[in-house]
Amino acid sequence: MIKDHKKHIFELLRNIQLFSSLTDKELHQIRDKMEVKRFKKNEVILYEENTNEVMYVILYGKVKVIQTTEDGKEIILAMHRSGEFFGEISLIDNRTVPAMVLATEDSIIAIISKKEFYSLIHAQGKVLDILLQIMCSRLRDSWDRIQLLSFNNASQRIKMLFMLLSQEYGKKTEEGTLLNIKLTHQQIADMAAITRETVTRVIDKLHKDGEIKVLKSKFILLRHNFLQKDLKL
Repeated sequence: MIKDHKKHIFELLRNIQLFSSLTDKELHQIRDKMEVKRFKKNEVILYEENTNEVMYVILYGKVKVIQTTEDGKEIILAMHRSGEFFGEISLIDNRTVPAMVLATEDSIIAIISKKEFYSLIHAQGKVLDILLQIMCSRLRDSWDRIQLLSFNNASQRIKMLFMLLSQEYGKKTEEGTLLNIKLTHQQIADMAAITRETVTRVIDKLHKDGEIKVLKSKFILLRHNFLQKDLKL
């Protein structure tokens, strides 16, 4: 049973982009030096004040990175899924991040210590190259987020958010681009920093105007005319 568990963890690690350049032998060595934990839906994985001595790799599941404002409003800073990781920034600059990470579904998380993290990137140049590429991509995502929040109009914010999500979750179809991620109105509100009631109003209008289609699965289809319209500040 233990052997099967280790084999399962190894196969999950093989799907992690950060480790894609490692040989089976190197991957086995990494697996033996990490701690694997399971988290239930809505369970906190990382508190803001937690130690900055480890990074987290999502072997299976999904998480959200949130920040709470002074008035208690929750803002979603990022959403990560299987194959992605978080916490590496704190290992590099030795500072905690003012945010909390929660599992949005039952998840399996691998935890890597700072010592093993540095040992890995120093010994494996290809892993470091991939890490830098991923961090650059995240930096660009942050710039896009700043642009999103610069819109004063709620409709513009939501449309910009959908366009950003389409870059990662978009799937081309004959009718348009399907956002292959389940989104509640509250999640959209948290990501766009507006109220849920406003999201409902804007979604209804976009649907009525034929720019989007909300499917029963909570997936959202961006129709061709939605993608053809430019957003202006």
